Parts: sequence; structure tokens; C-alpha cells
Amino acid sequence: MSESSTRLSVFKTYKLYVGGKFPRSESGRVYEVSAKTSGGGTGKWLANAPLSSRKDARDAVVAARKAFGGWSGATAYNRGQVLYRIAEMLEGRREQFVREVGEAEGLSKSKAAAVVDAAVDRWIWYAGWTDKIGQIVGGANPVAGPFFNLSTPEPTGVVTVIAPQDSSFLGLVSVIAPVIATGNTAVVIASEESPLPALSLGEVLATSDLPGGVVNILSGKAGEMGPHLASHQDVNAIDLAGADTALAKELEIAAADNLKRVLRPQPVDDWSADPGTSRMTAFLETKTVWHPTGSLGAGGSSY
Repeated sequence: MSESSTRLSVFKTYKLYVGGKFPRSESGRVYEVSAKTSGGGTGKWLANAPLSSRKDARDAVVAARKAFGGWSGATAYNRGQVLYRIAEMLEGRREQFVREVGEAEGLSKSKAAAVVDAAVDRWIWYAGWTDKIGQIVGGANPVAGPFFNLSTPEPTGVVTVIAPQDSSFLGLVSVIAPVIATGNTAVVIASEESPLPALSLGEVLATSDLPGGVVNILSGKAGEMGPHLASHQDVNAIDLAGADTALAKELEIAAADNLKRVLRPQPVDDWSADPGTSRMTAFLETKTVWHPTGSLGAGGSSY
């Protein structure tokens, strides 16, 4: 090879992440993804992202339902370990995500690095909450009579997440992590204009300890897939974080058909701010159990 010869560019092929695998869209469709400039305009072409179909969305729900039993049945401590492992792997691929987030959101390298660091920290933050959230939303209830009355949180089930449109990575992490930290499984529709950080996150999840199907990531139009997922009878809840007003109203109406839990869009000025626990408790059910204590007398209690 002569010194003057140059290598051909090797472009990355981005794929969906469904059931722990990387399929192309069943439809065969793709759409162009371009970088954003610092002024908010469109820059260079980055990649062709899969344009997910209704069939892709159904496949993602099937995968999420299949994974739900094992993930919700795992100990909270184990889920925390898995989330921490994801943070470790994100840290190891930090430079890749800095570049992708910078291109996706039109940020300088230093600002993109701050976003990625905040996203890694957010994973660690939720990893620490997995075995503690039950202590603040559950407890022993006072009752009259020889009974224990205990309330404990349980995951809702399969949750559809419309990811934020303007925060392709930190916002994405901020809506996925609380869903899975509490034992739910997720079907995520990534930011339509900036899906590449989300699709790369799928590669991290696939090589972490997270079981396949716990998180499924689709790219494309929320307006196409959203109504099918909102009306899907095997989806238990939906987070409308990235839906605009018209789409949010449409999906909320569709979700009422099987009484889904709906988290309405919340205006977020700064995704790096303390998120609190509201996104975890939004997708938890409370189970209350009564249990007799036995006889209670002067000699003490027995049970």
C-alpha cells in the first residue's frame, strides 16, 4: 500500500435493540440523522437510523413482557448491582458518547462531556435507590386487632417511554433508569431527531449484566408507534416525557382503554437537577398484606 493511499471511511450501522438483540427495522426503512450546529441548525450527515414500524413495537412489547418475571423477581440489591455495572461500562465508553452527544445536541466537547458525566452519575444514583425505595413508600400500618398490616411496593409491569426530544442522552437516562430500577421493563422510543446516543446505549446494555428484553430501544417517529403502544393491551403504563401536547393527549386517550398508568409530560428546565423519587413511584403499585399475629395476652405475644 502506498503512503499516499487513504482508507475508506467505515461508517457505523445503527440498529434497534429489542430482546437483547440488534435487529434492523422489520419495515426495512431508515431515515437520515444529521448533526446539530451550535445555533440549532442542521449540520453534516451522521447516519441512517432504523425507522421502526408497528411490528417492531409489538416485538418490543413481547420481549419486555417475557423479561418482566425474571427482572421483577430479582432482588432489589441485584438490580442495583446491574445498574451500577451499566454506569461502569458507560464510563468506559465515555469518549464515544461525548462525541455522539455533542453531534446530536450541537454542544461543544466540554459541554457534551458534562452531559455524559451527569448521565453516568444518574445511573449510579438510581442504582443506589433500588433497595431503598421500598423503605419510603412501604411500611407497617397501624391497625386495631392482632394483625400485621404491611404495605410493600411492586413494579407495574411493561412501561412505554417516549424519551425526551431535546436531551438525547441525559434526559433518556433520566427516564429509563427509574423504570427499570423499580423492577419494570421498558419499551423506549428514542428522540426522533437525535436517536444515535440511545441506539449506542443499547450496545452498552447488551454487554452489561442486564437481561435481554428489560430495555428495548426503538428509533423513529413517536407519532407512528406511540398510538399502537398506548393502546396495546399488554403495556401497563406509559411515560409521555417526550410527547408534544397534541400527541400526549392522543396517547392518554388511547391508554385509557386498559387503564394504563400515565405519567404526563413534565416541563424540565435542567435534566441534571436532582430528579427526586417521583419517576420511581410513578410506576410502582402498593400491595398490602394482613397477617395474624396470634394470641396477645399478659404473658406476651406469640405468632
